[in-house]
Amino acid sequence: MNTTSSTFVAADGDGYEKLMGRWSRLLALPFLDFVGTADGDRVLDVGCGTGHLAFAVARRTGAGEVRGVDLAEPYIAHARRHNQDPRIVFEVADACALPFPNRSFDRVLSLLVLHFVPDTGKAIAEMRRVAKPGSVVGATVWDVRGGFVSNRMFFDTAAALDPDAGLRRARNFTRPMTRPGELAEAWRDAGFQRVDETSLAIRMEFASFADYWAPFEGKDGPGAEYVATLGQEAHARLRDAVEAAYLDGEADGPRSYAALAWAVKGKVPA
Repeated sequence: MNTTSSTFVAADGDGYEKLMGRWSRLLALPFLDFVGTADGDRVLDVGCGTGHLAFAVARRTGAGEVRGVDLAEPYIAHARRHNQDPRIVFEVADACALPFPNRSFDRVLSLLVLHFVPDTGKAIAEMRRVAKPGSVVGATVWDVRGGFVSNRMFFDTAAALDPDAGLRRARNFTRPMTRPGELAEAWRDAGFQRVDETSLAIRMEFASFADYWAPFEGKDGPGAEYVATLGQEAHARLRDAVEAAYLDGEADGPRSYAALAWAVKGKVPA
């Protein structure tokens, strides 16, 4: 993967589904309520992951075409395997160098991607470049510091045990576009009109601690990236501490955590 365009560790589509795909599927719905949809649109999903925003667009509308692009080949392969809609096309591509002509799309959207793009301004400029005049360009990212409970539980616990985890927590909680107003400011700087920012909410439902912990034993995302650096003893100590935080003095079983995301939309000037 081109690390100059993404800092997200991506390895396996099924692993991403456990970590984030199942939540992308939920967040896509209020995000589409916010940015709007229209029959006949040609829609681009930038950083599509395993494809849930693209699938949601196609299910919701009579979109003429939906293109999903992502830098991670395993995620594109996963999305293609699960796609049965001829209107949807998935391909490997860089958000900072989109392989489309100027003014190609009626709607350009991005779900949970921009905070992992080091040169966010370049990605936003590319989204505007491929959008038609008058079209909507929108994005959403987690409110990692103030509204992402399940993620904070892991990193706050890890940081209490290990200074290196504290540095990783700081890096993850200060990623681009995750502070209040930051998306809207970036959209205005990019020249979009009628810019609107809001907060979206879903709930993350876990069946058990094993369900919550499984993604951290995988190969995708910042949490798994950190766990992979630990020796056996440190790994066990972290797992036990995170399990105690998950249980909160009660028996193992289902837990429900709030998850908030920032969202922005704006129009390309006519």
